Amino acid sequence: MSFFKSIFKKPTQERKLNNVEDLTLGDIIVMSDSFGLPEALRAQEFQVSAVNSYEFEHKTQIEWVLVGTDNIELFLTLDVDDKTYLKFSLKVQHQDVETLFDLEQFSEIFEEPGEAQLSRLADNNTTSGWTSDLYQQSTYAKVGFFHRKDYRKDTLSPYEGKDSGEQFELYTLYNEDQDKGVDIEVWQDGDTEVFLTLFKPTTDIVDMYPGS
Repeated sequence: MSFFKSIFKKPTQERKLNNVEDLTLGDIIVMSDSFGLPEALRAQEFQVSAVNSYEFEHKTQIEWVLVGTDNIELFLTLDVDDKTYLKFSLKVQHQDVETLFDLEQFSEIFEEPGEAQLSRLADNNTTSGWTSDLYQQSTYAKVGFFHRKDYRKDTLSPYEGKDSGEQFELYTLYNEDQDKGVDIEVWQDGDTEVFLTLFKPTTDIVDMYPGS
């Protein structure tokens, strides 16, 4: 590049970040201090550490992996219907599930026709603020594919066939108000992951900063 070209080169504009849909790797979100949020979310800042894609037969959605100041890891997706809600997911361990639910009742989620009810027994420090008294199953063995890539930038492999992502089955339950839920992902190797989910208005994110 010549001297004159370098002098008159236009300065790069700082990226604007106004919509949750535009979040990408390295971006930061700031949560509201609302007491309606669990302590893990209230007035906290999170940075996007990864962007993944979930692919189902009729839709594909982005998942943002969020890491907080105390290294807590959460997962954010958008629930889009008549209105758009933030869907936060907290992965819980087997001992948390044992505290929360009767395991015999929990096992009914995996039995046809997929209409299990789940009652909460007790919370612990991790799950407090994330749970509800009663859940009703709404999804049974829905097949999906998980991709460790951002489909907004990279083309995903075909829904079926070679390199089609990691296949899993999804089981979902919601409380009566449908603002809290339980997602269970069962992978082909038998590994089972349990997430507590929380639905909040997009206004609960009070600020966003582009990553450096």
